[in-house]
Amino acid sequence: MRNILIIFCSLFPLSGLLANPQNPVKKPNIVWIVCEDMSPHLGSYGEKVAKTPVLDQLAKEAVRYTQVYSTAGVCAPSRCAIITGNYQTAIGGQNMRTLGLSANALDDYPKGLKPYSAVIPAGVKCFSEYLRMAGYYCTNNAKQDYQFEAPVTAWDESSKKAHWRKRPDKSQPFFSVFNIETTHESQVWLREKQPLLVNPKDVMVPPFYPDDSVSRKTMARFLTNVMVMDQQVGEIINQLKEDGLYEESIIFFYSDHGDGMPFVKRELSQRGLKVPLLIKAPNLPKGKVDNQLISFVDFGPTVLSLAGVTLPKTIHGQAFLGNQKAKAKRQYIYAARDRMDSEYDRVRAVSDGRFKYIRNYMPEKSYYQNIKYRLQNPLMLHMLALKNAGKLNETQMKWFRPTKALEELFDTQNDPHEFNNLANNPTYKDKLVELRGKHLAWIKQYGDLGAKPELEMIKEWWNGQDNPPITEKSSVSIANGTVQLSCPTAGASIGFRKNSKETWQVYTKPFSLNNGDSLYVMSHRIGFVPTEIRLKN
Repeated sequence: MRNILIIFCSLFPLSGLLANPQNPVKKPNIVWIVCEDMSPHLGSYGEKVAKTPVLDQLAKEAVRYTQVYSTAGVCAPSRCAIITGNYQTAIGGQNMRTLGLSANALDDYPKGLKPYSAVIPAGVKCFSEYLRMAGYYCTNNAKQDYQFEAPVTAWDESSKKAHWRKRPDKSQPFFSVFNIETTHESQVWLREKQPLLVNPKDVMVPPFYPDDSVSRKTMARFLTNVMVMDQQVGEIINQLKEDGLYEESIIFFYSDHGDGMPFVKRELSQRGLKVPLLIKAPNLPKGKVDNQLISFVDFGPTVLSLAGVTLPKTIHGQAFLGNQKAKAKRQYIYAARDRMDSEYDRVRAVSDGRFKYIRNYMPEKSYYQNIKYRLQNPLMLHMLALKNAGKLNETQMKWFRPTKALEELFDTQNDPHEFNNLANNPTYKDKLVELRGKHLAWIKQYGDLGAKPELEMIKEWWNGQDNPPITEKSSVSIANGTVQLSCPTAGASIGFRKNSKETWQVYTKPFSLNNGDSLYVMSHRIGFVPTEIRLKN
């Protein structure tokens, strides 16, 4: 007799779809080094004040991409797009944020809203799950912030200790992500007592800030954090070199969106969306500059392409490297702004790399949002005090305009701060019509859940109930020591392990089980509550 214990858990795993078979060719190791809240403040991109020798050296050995854009000006929606290869607006990850809200923080969010995991479409997976199916050891150190709880099938390990060095078989290819939080918005105030590496007198103050001691000191703190981050990147690179893996590994360095500064983060301006991207690989030219348009939805498919894993049909992005590189380069990038903490807005953008079209679906609302989290930034408080005293000039007051135009069009080459709206200029009518059409076609092709009230969207996901649906338990069939698993919930991933200390494996095909072995099975549709079964053979 087998004793079966069914356990309902509140974790959040993925789904089990077999990618292509193992490729006999040696698969490349891939490392992502991700910093937060940083526009291209690297010497290789023209930064004059912050010194970034480690990343400047990496740029000499890598391809430097100059037209790379987040799908949002804030982290969680953009990370949702990265991990799935799907536009966050199409799969319900558009609102900032959905998880990790404490009881106190809920006071700063819309009434009636409680933490939830986005119920993304059944066929959409974390792209790392496909890598694991293809034999990769996948680690994430450590931030996720995907707008849903990552399934146990997404990573071999996701923690502050996760590292490629922990893989049991040193010949196994790996995909390892390292998230560096040093440049995050919060570090401007949390690190304010640490020594500055940048002289405030040397800072270049943009015209939308007052040029005074507060602006200069705050920016010097942020640029100091950039310099510290550069040193931390060096530590990861040195570990690759110590392991003899640096030359053969593919290394990505990028930021999750633009600077974590007022009137930059959370915006759909170039400064909010445009990020650095360096990619070093054995077969890529050193020191090359690549100006093709790249969106965050392209990152996942590009990694799968480099790893030789067949691209799922559910992915919205396109590979720009590898054996499945798209035949045509991207012509447009798309981005969205939805709820930011307590404040609702709906803004959409499309750009051809030079001209940016913005559609404000709530033009009656101000550009500025009173976001409590941001009020911890000394520059934000300073600007509000100057505003209330009538001491901001016309340019600095642009952020605080009480309403927005329905449509905006900017020439980001000649107007990098996007202050001169060309939407009503007849000279640019054709470009306005072109980009407006691309925006509408994008919504038609992928859908836009931002058009639906958030609470109504959640209610539909949860079938009108107060809690999310539960993934059905997997059925377990054991014959002659061979185990077959299946889950009746559409889109559910299945993870399994043979003792409670093992890493969860992605179920793709029948496997063997010996007499006396235990078996743990986790079934999970993203956004549903997962279900675990424990079985003693």
